[in-house]
This record gives sequence, structure tokens and C-alpha cells, in this order.
Amino acid sequence: MRVGLDVGGTKTEAVALDGAGTVIARVRRPTALGPDGVIASIHAAVDEVSARTGGRATSVGIGMPGQIVPGSGIISHAVNLGVRSLDVAAVVGTALGVPVDVENDVKAAALGAAVLRSAVVPATTATATATVTPGLAYLNLGTGVAAGLVTGGALWRGSRGAAGEIGHLSVDPAGPRCRCGQRGCIEALAGGRAVAERWGRPAVLPVADVFDCADGTDLDGPVRARARELREDVVRGVAAAVRVLVLTADVDVVVLGGGLTALGDRLVAPVRAALRRSGETSPFLRSLHLDERIELLPAGSPAAALGAALLGAERGEEVLTVG
Repeated sequence: MRVGLDVGGTKTEAVALDGAGTVIARVRRPTALGPDGVIASIHAAVDEVSARTGGRATSVGIGMPGQIVPGSGIISHAVNLGVRSLDVAAVVGTALGVPVDVENDVKAAALGAAVLRSAVVPATTATATATVTPGLAYLNLGTGVAAGLVTGGALWRGSRGAAGEIGHLSVDPAGPRCRCGQRGCIEALAGGRAVAERWGRPAVLPVADVFDCADGTDLDGPVRARARELREDVVRGVAAAVRVLVLTADVDVVVLGGGLTALGDRLVAPVRAALRRSGETSPFLRSLHLDERIELLPAGSPAAALGAALLGAERGEEVLTVG
């Protein structure tokens, strides 16, 4: 039984796959923060999903926010988890006695999204290349903005694990200041935290509030104008990210995921329109049909946990081969 986990700042989701690659159990638990809390949350989720299936994990894959040291299971700078540096694979693997793989959550979600889009979960990782989209980018629009890339059915990490980290590409040198120190980064335009800070109006869902106010008629002119300005920035930031992903990797599809996609067609329709406009003066861009390459990740999809389960199985196969 392969187990995959998506460890986030508020919840930990786990899925279990049987030998045929079918999801046979799925659980969600709150995440405890700090190194000890994160490890305890992982163990609790594995225990719960194992209890539901009556089986035992043969491999565990874990998707987490933060930076992964290439070739290791060490997570660093996981600010939302309260973790500065932690060798998750070593700690969890020693406790469970099974191969453990740790990957950035967006990269894990990219692999999961590719498999979900194919409607076929590979029974083994060896069949993954035959069942997933040849070229796919998963664009996560949440607190920040980042992407994961799948080519030929395999996750593409890059030489130092930075492939897909497009949030800090500056697309407008005169744009808003980004936390990274640049101006006009994609994340400064379309990241949830950046939009909330620029909006400055209390709201449970700041980006949704921006879109609501932009569409509203009961607000004074300056407030509505500001909302429309911010909405336009979100749209051009997402459109820029799609262009970058297609022009650099020529992916067949860009799957949009993350909290901002709850806006649905209110976000996707203007992004598609912006991409079509960019082709009005460029026959080259028009020939790429950028607007047709966008898809939404189905709501509630366990993409990151599923991708992590497959990566964990890969690690298990490597261990068995080497041993």
C-alpha cells in the first residue's frame, strides 16, 4: 500500500493507493506546527489511513511547502509550518521502516494533476509515462505563486530543484514592490498575500472580496476603481505565468490550482481574454493558442497527496533496486 501526504499549514491530507493504483482511503487532519508537531501530524495521518484500510504502508511520499535539498528528504524554510530545517525522510523513515520521499508540495501536485487529468492512476511508477499528459504545468495560485512541470510523464525539478519557481519573475519593472525586493513580480501581482496587503480591507477571503467589489455597484467610486485595478493585476499576473510556462516548456496544458481558483470562471475567463489580446498583435503568440491551454484542477482533488504517493513509490523502487 502506497501512502501519500500533503502537509499544509492548516491541514494534512493523506491518501492510500492499492496495488492497482486505486485510491482506497483518504483522510484529513489538522497540522500541528513546529518540527515535532509536523512529524506527529505525519505519523497520525499514516496511522489513520492505515487503520481505515487495514493495511501497512510499503512506501510513503510527503509533499510539503518549502525548499527541498535535491536528492534528500530535508525540508528548509517551511515558514508556514514553523520549520527552519528538518530531515523529514530520515525521521519518518526510521520510525516507519519504509522508504520515504519528500518533495515540494507544488511539484508533487503537478505530478498528481497530470495523473488525475489522464483519469488513470498508474499501478506502478514505471507505467506513469504511458498514462499522463506528455507536457503539463501545474500553476498554484495561493498565498504565493509557483509551478511544477511534468514532461514525458516525469516530474522535472531542474538541476537545483528550482524548475517552476516563477513567482519571482518580474513582468513589470514599474509594478508593485514584491517581498523578494523586486518590483512587478508575478507573485506581487497575483499572489493572495500580496493582493491582501495591497487591498488593505479586512476580509476572510481578500482576493474574492476584491473581485466582488470590482463587480459591485454599491461602493463609492474610488473603492470600486481600486478593486478593479487589483483585479486587473491578478489577471495579468496569471496570464504572464501561463505565457512563461508555455514559452519556456511548451507544455500541452497549464492546470490552475490553489485557493484563488475557487473564483472559477470569474478568474479563468478574463485570463483567457488577456491571452487572446496578447495574440492580436503577434501572429506567433496567436499560433500558440495560449488561451486554450488552461484548465482548472477539479475542486477537492487530492493532487499533491496523490503525486507524493507516486514519488514515494519511486523511492521504494530505487531502494529495492540498489539493495
